[in-house]
Amino acid sequence: MSKRHLFSSLEGLVPKALRGIVASNPRLNLDETNRVVFDPESPKSIVSIISGGGSGHEPAWSGYVGTNMLAAAVGGDVFASPSTKQILAAVEAVPSDKGTLLVITNYTGDCLHFGLAAEKTKAKGNPCRMLICGDDVSIGKQGSLVGRRGLAAQIGVLKVLGAAAAEGLSLGELFDLGTAVNGQIVSIAATLDHCHVPGRTEHGALDPDVVEIGTGPHNEPGYKKLSPAPSAEGLVKEMLRYCLDETDPVRGYVKFNPGDETVLLVSNFGGMSNLEMGGLVDELLQQLLADWNIEPVRVYAGSIETSLNAPAFSVSVINLSGVAATSPYSLDQIKGFFDLKTDTAWEAVAGSQRYRRPRADQLVQPPVEERKVIDEARDIKIDPVLLERMLRRACNDLIKSEPDLTRWDTIMGDGDCGLTLETGAKALLEAIDGPHKIAAKGSVIEVLTELEEILEGKMGGTLGGILGIFFVSMRTALQENLELAKTEGLVSLWSKALSHAIHHLEQYTPAKVGDRTVMDTLIPFVEAMAATKSLEEGVAAAVAGSENTKKLKARLGRATYVGTGTDGKELPPDPGAWGAMVVIQGLLAAISE
Repeated sequence: MSKRHLFSSLEGLVPKALRGIVASNPRLNLDETNRVVFDPESPKSIVSIISGGGSGHEPAWSGYVGTNMLAAAVGGDVFASPSTKQILAAVEAVPSDKGTLLVITNYTGDCLHFGLAAEKTKAKGNPCRMLICGDDVSIGKQGSLVGRRGLAAQIGVLKVLGAAAAEGLSLGELFDLGTAVNGQIVSIAATLDHCHVPGRTEHGALDPDVVEIGTGPHNEPGYKKLSPAPSAEGLVKEMLRYCLDETDPVRGYVKFNPGDETVLLVSNFGGMSNLEMGGLVDELLQQLLADWNIEPVRVYAGSIETSLNAPAFSVSVINLSGVAATSPYSLDQIKGFFDLKTDTAWEAVAGSQRYRRPRADQLVQPPVEERKVIDEARDIKIDPVLLERMLRRACNDLIKSEPDLTRWDTIMGDGDCGLTLETGAKALLEAIDGPHKIAAKGSVIEVLTELEEILEGKMGGTLGGILGIFFVSMRTALQENLELAKTEGLVSLWSKALSHAIHHLEQYTPAKVGDRTVMDTLIPFVEAMAATKSLEEGVAAAVAGSENTKKLKARLGRATYVGTGTDGKELPPDPGAWGAMVVIQGLLAAISE
């Protein structure tokens, strides 16, 4: 994991970050000296909900200050509790006639400083209570004097309390409601590596084949290291077992009955991509339903409470039915507390879930298309054994070249070329071996039709589009000029079809020979075939064209942003041009076998 940071030191970074955060909500105020973000319009007629903790967990907690959530938040240094004086400044910034509720996660420094601030506030005659949230099941019941550690589900508690405060609940009622919600949460985190603190030169690190489970949000060691690292599916299975196995005497904190309504809350610690987070949520939902008969009625996922740039995440399940059973509030009221809109960072993960539909209704399957029937009168047939051998050789050669194509495209482009071509090759092999056995009849048109389906349905990107147009045009030209095969031979027919295809393709791309694209292979191949009527000459021209891309500057596509080795060093070949050459060369090799 990279240790590079935009800011080389923590000096001045926390107040700078707080200034940036309040800029997105001009209604908020910042007491920079005490690092307190507060809502100056917070009504005195409702209980003030205040939270906070060490910095480095953004958007927690300053990002949750606003209507129907926090009245104020206070931040300490990175991963360090704010001082008692800072917390008192937050209390004084949002005075309330109904009192103040301090809501924190279960860490020693926070408990001490917020606790002292609560005592000082009460000593002044102002009602104040402190609610400590802990939801981490990796901290077992046995042998722990401090109780469960707090993870991101505390933000869910804050959401409920902020909404309930807005509806006028008293200080005592809010404390009891928060206690009920916290008591129905199970959470656990997993880490691929430790986070890095700007300005520090020493960082802990995990080995590449290790995943740590039960970690905390401050680089704390986990409950267990898993090596070799499990698959995503295996990791999710183990995490859910720790959270939901009620028979575990150490970690069975919450009982889930059949039909209980739940919330799934998944927090990115800061270093997970949105792509993988989406995949993680889907895997969690699948396993919750299949293995535990749980289908959450609310799903919140994103950067809820982070740990700087840690490639890690936490998973929380909240039993809403359990909350309703242990509090005076109905299930609909509790869901309403979650649904009440805010003007805070919560909305980035909340979406619109009041009228949530079952997942089965959301995941729409397109209608199954009937296979296209090949018109025998407009088909071209060759020896089925030869056709299959040619296709297999071209596909297998392309799959073998994927690592090189990906490496070259990573240097010069976005790195997707090799995988895109490999996807197409594997799909064609599946079509050869599948129930329709597309090569078994020796039908060239059936193979080209299948290629069109693969290119349109499974191969995206620029290259997929280019090849799609090329093959559609070639198939059309073949079928429109079948008589040419009878008068001048099959090679002449292919030459004409290829020329038509390349001419048609030129209407959609300005790329020419010399632009360092797939056209550096296709155009020489087609022109040589047209001039010589020789597949061998066409292949030689394709090879020469792809080799020549090592000396060319890209003028189209993402590779145009990359330097071209003006120091005289040869570049890698264009991966698209090289991939096309591998296919063409493979076809000839199979014929020659």
